[in-house]
Amino acid sequence: MKVLKCTRVLKLEDVVLGQYVGDPAQEGDAKLGYLDDPTVPKGSVTPTFAAAALHIDNERWEGVPFILRCGKALNERKAEMRIQYRDVPGDIFGGQARRNELVLRVQPGEAVYVKMMTKKPGMTFDMEETELDLTYGARYKNLKLPDAYERLILDVFCGSQMHFVRSDELAEAWRIFTPLLHTIEKDRPKPVQYKYGSRGPKEADELSQRMGFTYTGTYQWGGSKAAL
Repeated sequence: MKVLKCTRVLKLEDVVLGQYVGDPAQEGDAKLGYLDDPTVPKGSVTPTFAAAALHIDNERWEGVPFILRCGKALNERKAEMRIQYRDVPGDIFGGQARRNELVLRVQPGEAVYVKMMTKKPGMTFDMEETELDLTYGARYKNLKLPDAYERLILDVFCGSQMHFVRSDELAEAWRIFTPLLHTIEKDRPKPVQYKYGSRGPKEADELSQRMGFTYTGTYQWGGSKAAL
């Protein structure tokens, strides 16, 4: 509650809204955009993607942006929290080092891993991206991992509110987002377009970059394969 009360109200300039279009180079549903659905009104401006940058005004989190991204028809289906560490001063590797990241993967394939830069063995100063990986499906092969809703239903049976949002938390969340939702409903801004199967609109990456987040696209986590 202390953190939520310190969170600024979200404004339209801190948000990117997108709507997917078909990709002619693909096959099947990927060729169709959101407006190609016969149940969608012609000229609809309903977003299918949103990216937002939240700011918390307290001593601990001042200057640290919290970037939220979600959308349909993207290149990956996943839910995760990604913490990117800033560049360190005094780069002795000539620009080869990329930022380390701590990733908490919720689904699919629960995992906690650190994407980190390591020096390649040998006499050279070459670097590569690797990870410290705890993939639950690989580490705990003989255990049944309950789904998210299974946990919640069990909590209901047990009378536990541990995994539920409190009413005052919900009220603070609506305080942060409601003015933006009213602005969108009133002004009906036109969402930017992005292709089916992409990472989303390029404007979302530009928003993240303005907030200080760096995306390279050079690393592929192999935890999902290791869990099979």
